[in-house]
Amino acid sequence: MNKTKNETAKKAALDFHEFPKPGKLEIRATKPLANQSDLAKAYSPGVAEACLAIKKNNKKSGSYTSKSNLVAVISNGTAVLGLGNIGALAAKPVMEGKAVLFKKFAGIDCFDLEIDEENPEKLAKIITTLEPTFGAINLEDIKAPDCFIVEKICKNKMRIPVFHDDQHGTAIVVGAALVNSLRLVKKKISEIKVVCTGGGAAGIACLEMLLSLGCKKKNIWLCDRSGLVTKNRNEKNVHKAFFAQKSDSLLLENVMDGADFFLGLSGPNTLSKSMLKKMNENPIVFALANPIPEIMPEIVYDVFPNAIVATGRSDYPNQVNNVLCFPFIFRGALDVGATEINEKMKIACVEAIAKLAREHSSAEAAAAYQGEDMVFGSNYVIPKPFDPRLLPIVASAVAEAAIETGVATKTINTISEYTKKLENSAYKSSFLMRPVFEAARSASRKIVFAEGEDERVLRASFSMIEETGDSPILIGRPDVVMSRIEKYGLPLKINKDFELVNPESDPRFREYWETYHKIMERRGVTPALAKAIMRTNSTAIAAIMVFRSEADSMICGTFGQYLWHLKYIKEVLENNELNAIGALSLMILENGPLLISDTQVNAIPSPVQISEIVFATARHARRFGIEPKIALCSHSQFGNLDSESGRNMRDALKILDSKKCDFLYEGEMHSDAALDPELRSRIMPNCRFDGAANALVFANTDAASGVRNILKMCANGLEVGPILMGLGNKAHIVTPSITARGLLNISALAGSPVQTYG
Repeated sequence: MNKTKNETAKKAALDFHEFPKPGKLEIRATKPLANQSDLAKAYSPGVAEACLAIKKNNKKSGSYTSKSNLVAVISNGTAVLGLGNIGALAAKPVMEGKAVLFKKFAGIDCFDLEIDEENPEKLAKIITTLEPTFGAINLEDIKAPDCFIVEKICKNKMRIPVFHDDQHGTAIVVGAALVNSLRLVKKKISEIKVVCTGGGAAGIACLEMLLSLGCKKKNIWLCDRSGLVTKNRNEKNVHKAFFAQKSDSLLLENVMDGADFFLGLSGPNTLSKSMLKKMNENPIVFALANPIPEIMPEIVYDVFPNAIVATGRSDYPNQVNNVLCFPFIFRGALDVGATEINEKMKIACVEAIAKLAREHSSAEAAAAYQGEDMVFGSNYVIPKPFDPRLLPIVASAVAEAAIETGVATKTINTISEYTKKLENSAYKSSFLMRPVFEAARSASRKIVFAEGEDERVLRASFSMIEETGDSPILIGRPDVVMSRIEKYGLPLKINKDFELVNPESDPRFREYWETYHKIMERRGVTPALAKAIMRTNSTAIAAIMVFRSEADSMICGTFGQYLWHLKYIKEVLENNELNAIGALSLMILENGPLLISDTQVNAIPSPVQISEIVFATARHARRFGIEPKIALCSHSQFGNLDSESGRNMRDALKILDSKKCDFLYEGEMHSDAALDPELRSRIMPNCRFDGAANALVFANTDAASGVRNILKMCANGLEVGPILMGLGNKAHIVTPSITARGLLNISALAGSPVQTYG
């Protein structure tokens, strides 16, 4: 069975690398190359201008080339993973993977360079000649002690950061995990006894990091393949010799007495159960050998149930993974033009990673690691790689340390501004949503969530309290809400951080059903039905709370069909002044934002309704700082079809023309003509606006919703919305696919005063 499983996994891994295109990387151009003019600027003669500018001022290379965001991932293949010396060519899949991680987690471009040279001095000489090409060098999978030689030569001769991840990346993550582990067991790093197995690059670097964090050299015991490193062993490796102790024994088991921290960077089953028993109470055991650690966690817990255990594996808690470090330390270093990555920057990285783990887990990380314990404690001492907060927090800390130590060559206005910039990268919606959040912080509105038991709602509520001036109200059963708050480790307290409405037992029940009955008594709703709805329908309850001014706005829709929710909202909240005009989705795409209307409300809107949707879309576009260019989209294009959608759009255009619109609009047209100004100019030379449209209003919800979903799935579009237009910001209906971050964005919109909202 296991053999079959292993073969299946092997084939899946190989297929992943081969299909649909061999390898994990490709090169894409960042500039258009569509015509002769583009070609003349990209290459001859225009490229000469960039060359001359750089010759005059070398710093301009960061402005006119990709150098400042380009890292070389370099290996000679002499120590690849646990595979050993497999050669430069066989190492290429690993280096490609490393480059992918740089791009994924920090937006850093990489070239992987596999160099067939085992002599460390010659290898270093080759690398140093690459300085004009790259902004930084990441050394990878070079055997010890050669890696020390290569790194030293490169750092001495190059004016760009050189970082050996196997050494320092591992050391930083181990350091962060240890800092938090010691906090939990209430021990001081200056007092603990450390036993380490593994005298390679990673082991030495980790021990050096422990010294930087305050550990005493006299308390560190290093063992390698030959046993304990002692002063009378005549150790030739100077890096190992530095940690030599006075001892007559060479056996690991003889130095385990009274150990507080075991650090394994060696091989499988190095630490036996009998050795483990010699450690002090509440031991910290980092068994990092892969795939089989020095000791299995189950054995550790059998001896010490309160032990803190970390491994290099993803199927156990506390995975020590270098991806927590290297993308972000390089991001911070590159952004300030650091000439090196020094000890202060590494320590800043350690502290930032450690601090992040002590905070409540992010909604994004929780979604990526469903079912895992994400609360700071013995099973969660370091954050998860897919926590988007790593980028702004860690990179900012590194950049600040670089500036403070004088190795930065670029200036940034303030660290807080830089952090916000990184947040915009980590959360694609951040930049567009910033004015919305600012408006929400200046207000103090009450937002009621109809589905208050949902994990996404709970996480969004916590973030809402932190990031806005608004107050959440949750509808849900107290026991369910409390148990889920505890499960997700959220520091929320009922009736302190938020108001809870229990639909099964609320003192206002009579007032609620009587209010609802009064609104609906001439629409077939009896008192008995009103009572039943106010006991079971959280959307209706939320609408009544808004109607009674007990809440300023409501959010619903994390489950159920959109129009079902809309029915109750319209029944309660629509009046002569307010009516549901349409649903707007702001799609954040790689090339910028695009507004889509109406995705939910009017299946086939009339010309009057279309004109109202256009007006509302324009108001909301400005809410996001977007000057509207609205295209009325149909299968008909500028009158070439006598279809229903074409006629409706043309009639809507006439209505808009009869009004004094302070925004640009045009129609009816195909969506490609809306987005391609060159195509549109050929079809309609006298178009009312130039450039691409930034808002598309469709003739029916089938088209609008279809485009919205295609952009989400095929173009990696991030949706802000749906935003319910026309109800004075009193209600919003989301869709079941919404994330906690999406709910937070909607809550900020709901929490903004209607004067700023439109």
